[in-house]
Amino acid sequence: MVDKAPASPAPHWDRQICAISGRETPRKDLVNIDTVRPSLAARIRKDHPDLSAGVWVSLDELARYRALYVQDLLKAESGELSEMDRQVADSLARQETLSRNIEDGFSENRTLGERLSDHLAKFGGSWTFLIVFALFLAIWMLINSRRGAEPFDPYPFILLNLILSTIAAIQAPIIMMSQHRQEAKDRLRSLNDYRVNLKAELEIRHLHEKIDHLINNQWQRLAEIQQLQMETMEEKRK
Repeated sequence: MVDKAPASPAPHWDRQICAISGRETPRKDLVNIDTVRPSLAARIRKDHPDLSAGVWVSLDELARYRALYVQDLLKAESGELSEMDRQVADSLARQETLSRNIEDGFSENRTLGERLSDHLAKFGGSWTFLIVFALFLAIWMLINSRRGAEPFDPYPFILLNLILSTIAAIQAPIIMMSQHRQEAKDRLRSLNDYRVNLKAELEIRHLHEKIDHLINNQWQRLAEIQQLQMETMEEKRK
């Protein structure tokens, strides 16, 4: 007598088989494919055309196909999918936030020279610098214009002109370094704003599709209920 092979255990009542991966998954991590918006369901059936109605799909597989759907959508609109578009698609699938504070990360990575250039550029463009520099010039010219004393820089103040030229020659590159850093910061800020705006646009589009899908399902259910009520009324009349 040949022993029969033991039958594979049926899934527990609180677990279900994912129709895509074939793995047993808790019901709380599953979604019925009929409740998925039609565009995303069509993208899933593009790779799995044998899926029937009412099957269950895990949230992990749904997130993966959501990212693929967004990538296809961006590629169809722009013609080429960039690394930034992939980041937006992945964050949309994982439901992660993209917005971040550019100031914190940018300030933490500054070197000592960059910090000095930023502080000098900030001080050089303030009223404090203008007032202190004006007082310095006035005191310099007052001391070297007094009669009865040996001036160390007589009129026309050649030494003062040399000092001013040296300060201007050093100050200009320092200000340019700070401006370049500010331009890099603005570029990072604009890229971050683009990612956030692109994700918001895709989220709004998905939300509209989901609302339209829910409204259509509600109308179908209401029509079915109305048909049942009419049939019930006709049976009572008979």
